Amino acid sequence: MREKSTDDCKQQPGVIAPVIDMKRCEGKGDCLEVCPENVFEIRRIDDVDYRGLDWMHRLKLSVHGMKVAYTPNAHACRSCGLCVAACPEGAIKLVKTA
Repeated sequence: MREKSTDDCKQQPGVIAPVIDMKRCEGKGDCLEVCPENVFEIRRIDDVDYRGLDWMHRLKLSVHGMKVAYTPNAHACRSCGLCVAACPEGAIKLVKTA
């Protein structure tokens, strides 16, 4: 894994935010390890998010321990892109906030 560094950050906090694709995320935590801003947490998927998945993705999630990444500190993201590069499932994208 690459060492965390704020030198990679490109934006002021709050301009860009990471969005997790729950259909792809397997909760491996690579994003958590590389993020210099502590944007991510890995935890059990919320019931409402779980119910929004089709049966195939629910099955996949159960095989992977029902864990996914969430972004409780998305407002702190500075758009370094380390999480996008680190995610083996390609489940993270950076989007401009409103």
